[in-house]
Amino acid sequence: MADGDELLEIQERKRTTQTASVFVPAPLPSPSMVPGASSLDIFSFTHTPNYCEENVYLLCKKLCEVGAADPMGADLFVVFISNEEKMIQVVLKWTSLIWHLKVPLWHQKASIRNDGLVLWDYHVICIQSRRGKVFDLVWDLDSRLPFPSPINVYFSEAIQPTYSPNLVNSRLFRVVHAPVFLRCFASDRSHMKDDLGNWLALPPKYEPITSEDGTKNNLDKYIHMRAADVSTNIKDLVHGVFSNEYGVMVGETMMEWFFSQIHQ
Repeated sequence: MADGDELLEIQERKRTTQTASVFVPAPLPSPSMVPGASSLDIFSFTHTPNYCEENVYLLCKKLCEVGAADPMGADLFVVFISNEEKMIQVVLKWTSLIWHLKVPLWHQKASIRNDGLVLWDYHVICIQSRRGKVFDLVWDLDSRLPFPSPINVYFSEAIQPTYSPNLVNSRLFRVVHAPVFLRCFASDRSHMKDDLGNWLALPPKYEPITSEDGTKNNLDKYIHMRAADVSTNIKDLVHGVFSNEYGVMVGETMMEWFFSQIHQ
């Protein structure tokens, strides 16, 4: 680690089971709750550390079941956050050094830092599009921010898209319509085992998720991202997010605008 504050303290996501006490900052103003959500709190959702894709799968199902979302999940979108290399490159100021870091998010419960920074290889959240409302909502079971958070608050605080002008590679977002995701997603959890077959983090107690057509594992297809697949054509993005099995790729500077356009 370099001297001073030039290097970010790295805390890896999926390769540790260590539990640490966390600093909890003063909460941001909570958003008005959606219909059916008044009896929900974060502890009513199933959460297994290091299995964010399964946590969000079950979160979407529960939001539908309790009336906090459309019964079919039509207003929900599953969002995978990563990039082509599952890391970013940071060029240190005044030097030619390039440091390869994992994908940063702030206000994460797994962090031991005051700012909640964690460097994931990937992360998964749910965004609820609320037509006619002031803001869309972000549901992130791993965040210290209010649950749920307005999308503008989450992106400014947790994503921080302009946190450094020295980012060579930015984060990418795979946005998948929840009804499609709930039908098609499957994971056999093999990504959480080492070369000897040992668990890198204890798996959920329930059985692995399989797709409706019997597929056992397609997690890699959601995680794999290419910058070349990012589109800036809003018509293509909106059509694709409702029709493509693996959704659409959106750049981090376009995410809030993209969701503002979904129901235009």
